[in-house]
Amino acid sequence: MSNSGLIRHIRNPPTPPTPVLGCSKIFFCVMPIAQIAIGAVHLDDCPRQHYIPVYLIVVGIFGLMLGVLSCLPCTKTPEDGTSSPISRLCTAWNSLITFFLFCWFIAGNVWIYSIYQPNYNKNTTNTDPYCDRTLYLFAFWTTTLVYILLGLFLVGGCCVLVCFFLCGRADADDDI
Repeated sequence: MSNSGLIRHIRNPPTPPTPVLGCSKIFFCVMPIAQIAIGAVHLDDCPRQHYIPVYLIVVGIFGLMLGVLSCLPCTKTPEDGTSSPISRLCTAWNSLITFFLFCWFIAGNVWIYSIYQPNYNKNTTNTDPYCDRTLYLFAFWTTTLVYILLGLFLVGGCCVLVCFFLCGRADADDDI
């Protein structure tokens, strides 16, 4: 593939088949549903940091909202490159939800990591409040998973950039 063909392929990527898109949307809705369920079941099970179940419920609800919003036709850009007021509204709403989730994620990090290794035993007589083991570990690992995926995307993106740099060099005698 020539450099111009590669650039054209990047600007207009092929769209995956509808079943693949549908399955991926369902797959990415599983985690928010699990966050809502675990947060709701254990709503009063973390006196040490009572915001952790609330964090899970809210991040799950807004994650589902982003998933549903991505399925709406208003998020698709038309072929001619124009945008309608509804499309701009969807884009603004999507950006607002994403910004809120980013801020809420930072707050969740403070709530989760500030009590790292809480007391999991509800029946202890000491003054240290407990936090349900399932609730805390689920919140901890879903938050840590975001960092792991971010790291993988950054490393993968750097590798792609290096490949583009190495493969995309033009010789002095090539036409531009």
